[in-house]
Amino acid sequence: MSEVVIETKLLSKEYIRDEFHVMALDKASITINRGEFVALMGPSGSGKSTLLHCIAAMDRPTSGEITVLGEDLRSLSDKAIAHWRNVHVGFVFQSFNLIPVLSAIENVELPLKLTNLNKKDRMEHAATALKLVGLGDRLTHLPRQLSGGQEQRVAIARAIVTDPDLILADEPTGNLDANSAQEVLTMLSRLNQEFGKTIVMVTHDPHSAKRATIIRHLEKGKLLPQGQVPEDWAH
Repeated sequence: MSEVVIETKLLSKEYIRDEFHVMALDKASITINRGEFVALMGPSGSGKSTLLHCIAAMDRPTSGEITVLGEDLRSLSDKAIAHWRNVHVGFVFQSFNLIPVLSAIENVELPLKLTNLNKKDRMEHAATALKLVGLGDRLTHLPRQLSGGQEQRVAIARAIVTDPDLILADEPTGNLDANSAQEVLTMLSRLNQEFGKTIVMVTHDPHSAKRATIIRHLEKGKLLPQGQVPEDWAH
C-alpha cells in the first residue's frame, strides 16, 4: 500500500492588501505518495508556488488542512517548523540563492551547520552531494566561476545534503538555457528513480513537466482534477 507523505484538504491561502483580497489558493485538495515525482503546472498567479510554499511550511494557509510526513503543519510553532523543514525538506529555488563569497562546497555545507555534525563530517557530506550531481571537480569554485546549470546543480546538492524526505523545486529550470535545463531535470529524475526521493516541482513548461510521473494543473487558485487541463490548453 502506498504511503501518503503529503495531504491537503480544502487548503486556501488569501492575501489581504489594503482593500484588495487575493485568493492565491482556493480549496486545494491533493494527496502525494512517497516516491512520486509531481509537477504542479499553471500560468503565473495560478497558485502553484503558493501550494508548494505551504507544503514546505514557508507559508501558512488561511484555512483547510495540511499534513506532511505525518505532521499537522498548522499546529507547529515557527521554531518547530524551522527544525522540521531543515530535517525533512530540501528546497530548490529558481534563482539558485547561492552565497557569492562561498565556494560550492561551503554553500552545500550550510544546511549541515544546523546539525550536530563536526566540520570534517559536514565537508565530507557536502563533497559527496556535489559528486552525486556531477560537480566533484568544482568543490572550491565560487558561484561566479560556474555556469548557470552548474550553479543550479550546486543548489540541488545543497537541497539533498541532509538526505531530506522531500525535494521541493520552484521553477528550477526557469533561469537556465535549454541544455542546462535538461541537465537539471535529468538530475531530479535520477534522484526520484534511483534514490526514491519524493519530488514536487512547480513549472509552467510542458517539456519540464514531462519528466514528472504525475502532472497536476492549477488555474486561478484552483487545483484541477487529475488528468484535467485548463480549457485554453486543449486547443
